[in-house]
Amino acid sequence: MKLSLALLCAAVGYSAASPFAPKKSRNTRKAKMNAKLMSNAKTLRKLDGQDEEQEVDLSGYSIKFEKCQFVKSYNGEEGGGGGEGVDTILTTQRFVIFRLCPDSSCSSCNYNYGEYIVDMETYLEAALGYKEEVQEQYCETCNQCYEKEQEDDDGDEEDEEAWKCQNMDTSNCYAECQNIENMEENGYVDAAEYVNCEKVYENDNTGLIYYAGAICSNSGSRIKVGLFTDEDCSEYAGADVAVDQYLKNENGYNVKLSYHLLKQTFVSDDCVASCTKVDENAADDDGADDDREVETAEVCENLYEAAGKCESPN
Repeated sequence: MKLSLALLCAAVGYSAASPFAPKKSRNTRKAKMNAKLMSNAKTLRKLDGQDEEQEVDLSGYSIKFEKCQFVKSYNGEEGGGGGEGVDTILTTQRFVIFRLCPDSSCSSCNYNYGEYIVDMETYLEAALGYKEEVQEQYCETCNQCYEKEQEDDDGDEEDEEAWKCQNMDTSNCYAECQNIENMEENGYVDAAEYVNCEKVYENDNTGLIYYAGAICSNSGSRIKVGLFTDEDCSEYAGADVAVDQYLKNENGYNVKLSYHLLKQTFVSDDCVASCTKVDENAADDDGADDDREVETAEVCENLYEAAGKCESPN
């Protein structure tokens, strides 16, 4: 079932944005997440008179989480809404509204921005996939820098990758990465593993079944993991049902949720990701990078165009 764009727009309102200037672009890993979002996003405002074929430059923009919300609607399909064993004609769809803010101004993104709406599953798949890669690279670099510090050499041998450690605070990052690595041993599980609807509890005697999945907080400012009574995670079990009580590891012990990764997808005062291409293998050598042209991934540009535009000269 698909909700009409008119209904979605009525739920979230309208906002202004600015045109994106054309520019040549190349493909990068960082913009893959942006591209995935744009391919499924719906426009909240369309720029009048904008040429649909015009190339756009997103290199000066960043993705900002705006809010999460749900819409309950009538399911016209035979058998009603919800999953197996759920007697209801309503189905719940959850969406994320995000903005493209200029120049990483996500903390003050009040003008010259584009605003979009996308289903929460698509948003989380793309955002978490990107954040997982960033986290892996961050901890890999941190561990390498920490090991170099522990070697305590004289530094006579030239290290071509020494620049990677210049801005790395190993005293903090190493402890953080160790906590992530030892999460399961400490009785925690990554909340990101439960954002897709899956069965986590079943009592054969009582017939009670719970599914875990992503849900919007009451304020819409956060995304959390909740329990549901249907396989589509449409019927919320309620805030009084503790999620941790029904989550167990492979040994049958209860585990607690860690939101270390998931919370990075709904930060309120920072950008979720940048559309700017960054050469992660290029060192800052006496300003050698100053003349480097900033580019945007071609896949991000193309899928943005396909998704529509939310622009006005405001």
